[in-house]
Amino acid sequence: MLLLGIDVGTSSIKVSVVDGATQLAIASAQYPETEKEIISLKPGWAEQSPEGWWQDVKEAIKKVHQSGKYNSNDIGAIGISYQMHGLVLLDKKGAVLRNSIIWCDSRAVPYGDKAFDSIGYENCLRDLLNSPGNFTAAKLAWVKEHEPEIFEQIDQIMLPGDFIAQRLTGVTTTTASALSEGIFWDFSKNKISEEVVQYFGFDQNIIPELRLVFSEHGKLSKSIADELSLKEGIPICYKAGDQPNNALSLNVMEPGDVAATAEHPV
Repeated sequence: MLLLGIDVGTSSIKVSVVDGATQLAIASAQYPETEKEIISLKPGWAEQSPEGWWQDVKEAIKKVHQSGKYNSNDIGAIGISYQMHGLVLLDKKGAVLRNSIIWCDSRAVPYGDKAFDSIGYENCLRDLLNSPGNFTAAKLAWVKEHEPEIFEQIDQIMLPGDFIAQRLTGVTTTTASALSEGIFWDFSKNKISEEVVQYFGFDQNIIPELRLVFSEHGKLSKSIADELSLKEGIPICYKAGDQPNNALSLNVMEPGDVAATAEHPV
């Protein structure tokens, strides 16, 4: 069986077709070829269009098919990796309400800092394993204050990978891993953090159905399968952000194992 991997990056969409038996890549492609634009309306702001990601995903899949190195009917499952912390907002009809506030946008820092103080340092570090910082919950708090007309229309919030899976399948899900990226997950209680939700004044119903990372996150719809020359019903069986993928690739799987990411100063 062949596997289709989709990476929703900031600069472009990358896709690979992998032989499930040998775990070797058969073909890869990216779209666009040049780095994708980041919209910065003010200093420190960074946004991208989720619908732009979706169009690029489809173009990348069509492009990798053009390699002619495999039969697309042999693809039996799809996995998705993605840029972490990006905020995607959908209304009740599944329409995108605004551009995604992505990982490198810093406008929400004051909201996270205030939450850190109010919820409490010890509580945050014990239960959330982090400060609310500039993560997804704080980004949503910024939308609530500055764009109330958009906030009131929100039916579901999600991260970039959740959005692409939703467009592929019509099913909206998330994971504990994704919620932890947004500082929505209480590790002490192993559930959505009531403290974070209550502090920011969010309705917990805007958080999608929770499923395991390694589980089915919907099946490829007929219309999308036909458009992308794939089989209807292929399961989306994995979704995770860049750092969980990094840990997985390094076999950092047990308590006490550590994977560290650092930036070299320019």
